[in-house]
Amino acid sequence: MRNGEVSYWWQARGGFPPRRPSLPGPLEADVCIVGGGYTGLWTAYYLAGLRPSLRIVVLEAAFAGYGASGRNGGWVTPELPGSRARYARAPGGAAGVRVLEAALRSTVDEVGRVCAAESIDCDFVKGGRLSVATTPTQLTRLRAELANIRERGDGNDVYEFLSRDATLARVNVAGALGGLYAPASARIQPAALAAGLAAAAERRGVAIYEATPASAIEPAGPGRAGAVARTKFGDVRAGCVLRCTEGYTGALPGQRRALLPMNSHMIVTEPLGDDAWQEIGWDGFETLSDEAHAYMYAQRTADGRIALGGRGVPYRFASAIDHLGMTDQGTVAALTGVLRRLFPAADTAPIAHAWCGVLGVPRDWCATVSYDPRSRLGWAGGYTGHGVAAANLAGRTLADLVLGEPTELAALPWVGHRSRTWEPEPARWVGVHGLYALYRLADQLESSGADGTDGADESGGTEGTDGVGGAEGARVWLGEALGRIGDTISGIPH
Repeated sequence: MRNGEVSYWWQARGGFPPRRPSLPGPLEADVCIVGGGYTGLWTAYYLAGLRPSLRIVVLEAAFAGYGASGRNGGWVTPELPGSRARYARAPGGAAGVRVLEAALRSTVDEVGRVCAAESIDCDFVKGGRLSVATTPTQLTRLRAELANIRERGDGNDVYEFLSRDATLARVNVAGALGGLYAPASARIQPAALAAGLAAAAERRGVAIYEATPASAIEPAGPGRAGAVARTKFGDVRAGCVLRCTEGYTGALPGQRRALLPMNSHMIVTEPLGDDAWQEIGWDGFETLSDEAHAYMYAQRTADGRIALGGRGVPYRFASAIDHLGMTDQGTVAALTGVLRRLFPAADTAPIAHAWCGVLGVPRDWCATVSYDPRSRLGWAGGYTGHGVAAANLAGRTLADLVLGEPTELAALPWVGHRSRTWEPEPARWVGVHGLYALYRLADQLESSGADGTDGADESGGTEGTDGVGGAEGARVWLGEALGRIGDTISGIPH
């Protein structure tokens, strides 16, 4: 099994891409973007399309797509990267949140459109997203989520509740009791999207300098217009500087507690045989997750593998980052156990590769897109794991803000959103590790009642629910309570 090496996605493309040159020395530009991941690349791509005359520079510490953009689960999903209640505090209120949700759904098609227009071969398949309940408590959460969805006015065209049989007809997940299907979701090969997007931005005239970490981002100073990004090769002075660094933001001065770099770990199997796929199904290439508190996420790859991820070691002390993506053997074993439990047909499939990466998490779990025309500094990120689609929308939004365009995107409720900073260490480390220990215990206790129901009918009700009682019921109740406590303490939106 290969471990680290950034990710399987890059190794599947033959290894790391050819290295672009570093910054040749001090430079002047109209726009300087720090970070060559999805957010920075999408912002550059759209800015160059809107104003071809702009001199746009992207500074990347390693290579384009090195971070989460080349390591994620490959979900182009319109999940809201934040809390509806918190976003509703913006001037647009609840209606503004609905506009943001609609914009995220349409973003899935926008990513597909650009991939087609720019000939980016990233295995884009819009097969929808399927969230599966494998315990009665998870099924209860799905029903509650469905009730909230219907209360907001969304119908089956946005979210459809699936019975056990309908769920298994899509993907044969062992123990599935029901599912929630959202058609607006697509599967991709993440590194291929990053590489193709970088090339598309360059075709529009964007200059990408790699192996060029920024040591500071700041206003230009008294009497000088614009802003500056400082590097060991020299300063880039620009009309504006945009920070698009997501989980790596803490390395910049003054940003240590702005975003928490949450670890996410993945494994991928060797290609499965035809017999295994006949048993599993998954012919629609849906992006797949479960309803556990410490949830898993997965996709069926274009070459017939299962790629599956989860939290593992959630956070390293003092926001440390393992840049090579090495994953500890305990996490590999845990993820392999989840894979074998959910897909018995893949029980003997060897694990080909394991890796990890970091995602950016604000203290209130709400992403933001911001631009200050006075300091000429902008930033976007904090997607809490829902960044593949959100980064595209953020890039378009940031482009409009930089250009001063009064568009619908510039009025979205995440524009200008502010979150308080994370607690100092060791409280930060203790809190995150304690939270996920709580969630894992909650999942373990909730699974005590896994045989307590026969499944869900088409409306989201249950077929033959007998419930659980006695000591088993008490364990399930305690698991549910611990999960709610964890949500309350963390502030994670649901």
